[in-house]
Amino acid sequence: MKKFQYSKEFDTEYGYDGKDLGMVCTSQETDFKLWAPFADSVELCLYENGDRETERCRLLNMEKGERGVWHLRLEGDFHGYYYDYHIWTKGECVQTADPYAVGCGCNGYRSMVVNLERTNPEGFERDEVPPRPVENIIYELHIKDFSHDPDSGIPREYRGKYKAFTMQEGNGEYPTCVAYLKELGITHVHLLPFFDYGWLDEEGNEEQFNWGYDPVNYNVPEGSYATDACDGTVRIKECKEMIQALHRAGIRVVMDVVYNHTHDADSWLERTAPGYYCRRLKDGTLSNGSACGSDMAVGRKMVDNYIVNSVMYWAREYHLDGFRFDLMGLLTVELMNRIRQELDREFGKGEKLLYGEPWRAAESPMEKETRAALKENIKYLDEGIAVFSDDTRDIIKGHVFYEEEPGFVNGGKNLEKKVLQAVTGWCTDTYGQGGFRPKSCAQIINYVSAHDNFTLWDKLVMCLHGKGADYARPYEDVQCANKLAAMIYFTCQGSLFFQAGEEFGRTKLGDGNSYRSHPRINMLRWRQTVEYGELLEYYRGLIRLRKRLPGLCDKSAAAAERILEREILGPGVVAYRMDNRPGEDWKKHADTAQEWGWPEIFVAYNASDKAASIDLPQGQWNVLADGQQADYTCEMQIRREGMISVPPCSGMIMGRALGA
Repeated sequence: MKKFQYSKEFDTEYGYDGKDLGMVCTSQETDFKLWAPFADSVELCLYENGDRETERCRLLNMEKGERGVWHLRLEGDFHGYYYDYHIWTKGECVQTADPYAVGCGCNGYRSMVVNLERTNPEGFERDEVPPRPVENIIYELHIKDFSHDPDSGIPREYRGKYKAFTMQEGNGEYPTCVAYLKELGITHVHLLPFFDYGWLDEEGNEEQFNWGYDPVNYNVPEGSYATDACDGTVRIKECKEMIQALHRAGIRVVMDVVYNHTHDADSWLERTAPGYYCRRLKDGTLSNGSACGSDMAVGRKMVDNYIVNSVMYWAREYHLDGFRFDLMGLLTVELMNRIRQELDREFGKGEKLLYGEPWRAAESPMEKETRAALKENIKYLDEGIAVFSDDTRDIIKGHVFYEEEPGFVNGGKNLEKKVLQAVTGWCTDTYGQGGFRPKSCAQIINYVSAHDNFTLWDKLVMCLHGKGADYARPYEDVQCANKLAAMIYFTCQGSLFFQAGEEFGRTKLGDGNSYRSHPRINMLRWRQTVEYGELLEYYRGLIRLRKRLPGLCDKSAAAAERILEREILGPGVVAYRMDNRPGEDWKKHADTAQEWGWPEIFVAYNASDKAASIDLPQGQWNVLADGQQADYTCEMQIRREGMISVPPCSGMIMGRALGA
């Protein structure tokens, strides 16, 4: 068969804008639609279970409609049956699952007929999204990491599963799991991919592990997190229970999505339309900007439609509150803006968070008249689409790929100017750095660690004690650097994001790429919340304090103007003063608005090895945080104008008293 050569004319002739592709099952009928534009005929195969070896029980011919859509309607409710397709083209047959499926059997080989109403847990139709927070404080979490540790207190049969999130009590000794998240004070849980992914065996043992960046069935929850991977309805119901439980705890839920590549280039999508869904180089070989073997051909009508409809499906059916896009630089500005518009239209402007990685692993050819959703194209992205700030990350802790290269808090030199740029979410260019400039800090996600690369703790240990150091040892200097790193990004304008466990010294024992490492390397060690209790309480204090500082919560285009003065006071020592008066948006969303009490904030960072004496601006100032404690809730120390001393490798946040 002649290889397909894409053209815009093909999309004009065969592009289908209907939102009804896939399977829809009700008590009266079951409807199947598949886009297979090259097919001569298509057969629907029905099975009584999802076992790959089970023989089919029925083989039915589908009818060809317009624009390459094949259709078959069956009378009656076929909920619980499994299915796939035989696609015949020029005498050759390809067997494929349904790329639009919303249910599947074990390991995703066969799609499942699902009446979605039957998968709703009790009360799911009344599930309420927590109120929109005054600040976005996002906690990145892997479902298995969350409860694999026996110290989690989760029953063995629920460890590493969706069901762990439905357990509210923890282990009884100290808060764990959802009870812990509530005490921590975060506003969003960002869950690593939990759509059906490849590589591991869903019926395999609990020693398996994968981050999940290997998509197979985009619209189906992963089965290894379910208590029964073989019954396709269980994963759906338990996934909904997880989201419902987090909502009840007052926490919004973000889904990590991977639309830039598929687990295998020979995906269900490619089997239905060979050559259409994969991006290729001029010589016909697969583009590999994802470093995972293939790239999705974003910019083509049916690829874009697929992604938009998939995002909207998850938002509607699973009540998700946001989406994080893996390797967003392989997608297009046009697609991302379209997703933003669709979500805003249905759920309200800005109601769903949208952010991603503004980079790609390698070059990838884009379709004509499109722009890659890369960092340098942020000015073309809707202001409601945020990007991870790798600049802020690397300036604070050091280069992400060169583990021994330090940042501001662990020995890096000549970084003072850039630290002060990070404060405004890179929305000013006072020091002539040029280049990257977001529309507002709403487009910036500030962070210093994520699932990729070394944990913050491990990076600091490497820089301060060398590769052979004991990562499990609670080094005092590492804890000081950790606190300072946290204070810095918690006092930068933009949204906040941190990897689960960063707040209690999470280590992966120097493993910088743990995507398939043993669960014991990856899991959260809950006893560390006690062992590193001082560090944990520091993060809790920063979270409480951040919610009380409207000058930092401001996401408007004028937010950077709140930074009244920025000063370099010496090597490793910088400070800034900020207008902290509440704006209307903060008052509207803040449940802590009555706690506001500081019209100005003064912040100093001292990364040097000596105490820094700093002149305070005129007035009386309350100490809100220092190197030992964040968010002083007891009697606050009053300072009149004069000098303050900031100890080495620490910082200080001060608020000018009302009327002072």
